[in-house]
Amino acid sequence: MIKRPLTYIGITALVCSGVAVCYFQQPTSSGDYRSAAKTVKQTYEQELFTLSPYKQGHFGLRMFRQTLDPKYLVVIEEDIGIMSIRLNQLSVELNAKQTMNQYAERRLTQYQQGKDERSKRRLVATKDKPEYFYLGLDLLRYMARVDDYGLKHKDDKRLRRHLEQYPFDKLFTDKAMIRAWAAQLANQVYWLKQLGMGDHVTKFTQALKDTYPDHEDYRLSLQQYENKLYGMTHIVIADSGYYQRQVNEEDHAWIYDYFRKNIEDIITYTKQDIIAEVGISFLLAGLEDDPAVYKAREAIRQSIDETAGRIPSVSGNLDFSYGEHRNVLAIMLLDWHLPNAGPNTSTTPSLFKTLPYGLQIKPVQ
Repeated sequence: MIKRPLTYIGITALVCSGVAVCYFQQPTSSGDYRSAAKTVKQTYEQELFTLSPYKQGHFGLRMFRQTLDPKYLVVIEEDIGIMSIRLNQLSVELNAKQTMNQYAERRLTQYQQGKDERSKRRLVATKDKPEYFYLGLDLLRYMARVDDYGLKHKDDKRLRRHLEQYPFDKLFTDKAMIRAWAAQLANQVYWLKQLGMGDHVTKFTQALKDTYPDHEDYRLSLQQYENKLYGMTHIVIADSGYYQRQVNEEDHAWIYDYFRKNIEDIITYTKQDIIAEVGISFLLAGLEDDPAVYKAREAIRQSIDETAGRIPSVSGNLDFSYGEHRNVLAIMLLDWHLPNAGPNTSTTPSLFKTLPYGLQIKPVQ
């Protein structure tokens, strides 16, 4: 006897109740998913400008790379301005050791005050690496972002020297760092590769596997299980240039094998952000017909609060700003379009006719 309905794309599943009473249940249609995505999208677009500029840019950039709709360019233009301000500030502060130390201390204090496992792990892993906050989490991220736009900072050479002198390669094999910052390290590996500053992908991938061997999943806390999954999804997402191009499934076969094998546990135990990223990882490889995508979509669709028009946190929190990340991922998962490059100086030159102070157009190589 089938105990629960199992519906897959293109298949009508047999659902049985009791011994002999059976009926057919039609699978959820792609139109239903698009409708659910539209609900969430309208909710966020109506109040988009109540979000911080950073979150406006996060939302707008992903929506533009999915739709190429020029209406998102206004928040992307603001994002470019923010990147210039931060790079200008870091360019000055990197020469002031005391200022940088104070900056790192402020970041560490946040984790000292945190009582959750993630905060404790990040404090322990990073307290003797204060430079990581402004070189890895800030400078490298901003430089990669402006590089995506086809730009560079006027002090690019000097900023690169700071990054070149930092021992990123050691961090990428440091298990304590991986347990604290798996997704961020995955991003940094691909950003350095993007900027032509070293290819550490193989090294980091092996270190992630060694830190979280699959046969020891049962030993992990929920936080560590989610950290492992974030590391895996961000390898795929970063390889796509953050939704700008399709990835090759074979390059990440171990990740897809793991997701397929464990999709039920992922849906049962982890938060919606991770479920959506797992589903999107398949879409980035052109695997829209994979049953794992259907299962992820169903889980995300069913988690939408219809009254609020968005997905609450696992604790039921409907805070609009706090939920931007999981909700933009939900929109992408439920109404997926092919990845698109840009915006950058080649694809959208009109966006870059006037540049904020400190940024320059990167020479064509």
